[in-house]
Amino acid sequence: MSDTTIKKNGIADLIARNIRNYSMFLMLAVIMIIFAVLTGGINLNSRNFTNIFIQYSYVLILAVGMVQVIIIGGIDLSVGSVCAFVGAISAMAYNSGIGMVPTLLIALFVGGAIGAFQGFWIAYLQMPAFIVTLAGMLLFRGLTYLVTHVNPIGLKDDGYKQMALGMLDTGWHVGNVHLTALIIGIVLLVIYVIAEFISRQNKLRNHFEVIPVPLLIGKLVLIGALVIGLSQRFATYRGLPMVVIVLGITVFIFNFMMKNTVLGRYIYAVGGNARSAKLSGINSELVVFLVFCIMGLLSGLAAVVSTGYMNSALPQAGNLFEMDAIAACYIGGVSSSGGIGTVIGVIVGGLVMAAINNGMSLMNLGAHWQYVVKAVILLFAVFYDVYTRRKAGLG
Repeated sequence: MSDTTIKKNGIADLIARNIRNYSMFLMLAVIMIIFAVLTGGINLNSRNFTNIFIQYSYVLILAVGMVQVIIIGGIDLSVGSVCAFVGAISAMAYNSGIGMVPTLLIALFVGGAIGAFQGFWIAYLQMPAFIVTLAGMLLFRGLTYLVTHVNPIGLKDDGYKQMALGMLDTGWHVGNVHLTALIIGIVLLVIYVIAEFISRQNKLRNHFEVIPVPLLIGKLVLIGALVIGLSQRFATYRGLPMVVIVLGITVFIFNFMMKNTVLGRYIYAVGGNARSAKLSGINSELVVFLVFCIMGLLSGLAAVVSTGYMNSALPQAGNLFEMDAIAACYIGGVSSSGGIGTVIGVIVGGLVMAAINNGMSLMNLGAHWQYVVKAVILLFAVFYDVYTRRKAGLG
């Protein structure tokens, strides 16, 4: 067999092994194109792009935590109720006049404490995550009703909602174009490209497999087009939404943690085989406990964002948040058996769900159709996971 054939086969094999990671990008692109045709391009305008991120940001934040829970083989059914409870607590704290920063810290603390409470039962008392978080879903929904007296809690002014609905405006405008969004997009893209080449050199130095240079360039061009295109959409509407900055920081922190830290490697190890991880010296109970603490922390952050978006704390807030976050994870390539998944993947999975909901809303289709379509997509996503694992001989 010639070297050329070996090289071609190697590239084909590399693409086949990574198709799972990139299929959701293709799915998102196809969905956006389909709805562009069906809505006359309305879904691609700047205002609609901004609204998608504002409306679904709290689901994406929850998905960042949920991916870690599912990777370790768990589930969290309580995040919607936790968001409602923390949202009510944070609204009351804000209305007391303490300011937005202390309110955010209180929300994060309460969310983290709830995650620690549930994580203790799951990690150290060996209770099934399904049962503990199901109990948590009922518990915190009931507590929300008690705290709010089944009445909405209005916010005293517009300061609270700035995180969810505010825009970063530095005053740098050229006509109707907000230059700040474009500048930030370009800077982030340059940092990403440099990081990719540094990562590639480190892998080569340690004799790890890397993708060929043409594929790397193609990947960078595609991602560059997406980043600049999205920045242009923000720049030509009202500028960069504050919630996108919050989401971006969250994604960066936890994507870095999962890929480059000991805790991240331990999470994948526990999810891949908890018994083997335990035998290799990993404190799997502590890892599970920390993952649920992180999930609680992100639930607190999502609570602040969703409460700000609604401009009030509603007793029924958070309904089906957990289902949307779980669906985003499975559509984004997380394995139903644990051990496999990425933060970037679930963000794309969440955007797939957001694009579908948004497109059907623009077509004036009712919520019942959205439930039907989301159910079908979720079934196919899990089927694809099971099928590819079986085909690869992974069970």
